Amino acid sequence: MKANVPRTGMGGNQANMMKQIQKMQEEMEQKQAEVQATEFTASAGGGVVEVSVNGAHEVKGIKIDPEVMDPEEVEMLEDLLLAALNEANRKAAEAMEAAMDGATYNAEKGLYAVNTDGIPAQELGDTIYFCIYA
Repeated sequence: MKANVPRTGMGGNQANMMKQIQKMQEEMEQKQAEVQATEFTASAGGGVVEVSVNGAHEVKGIKIDPEVMDPEEVEMLEDLLLAALNEANRKAAEAMEAAMDGATYNAEKGLYAVNTDGIPAQELGDTIYFCIYA
């Protein structure tokens, strides 16, 4: 005689969970692509130097007011360029962080923890972990 023992754990929910994980992965990839395609601009020196980068931190443009092109002040111009470039990259990084809000990376496990409810993953008791292969 065989006993009919009900399944515990994942059981029939495993396929549904895999669909949710795939959907979350697709959404994360879409958000990353959107941020990477976005251009971020920052200026320094009251607008005399302007730098644009995309979300992948590639420099897309540099504008310099000709009035600051003094051969005696090259160091000042370099400082202004660095300030504008760093600010534009900071904006791009913040945008990526905001886009990935609700997803955290666990380096120890090599997994992402994702929460679709907008609650930080650290506060979840039953966090879903999955790998993203690039």
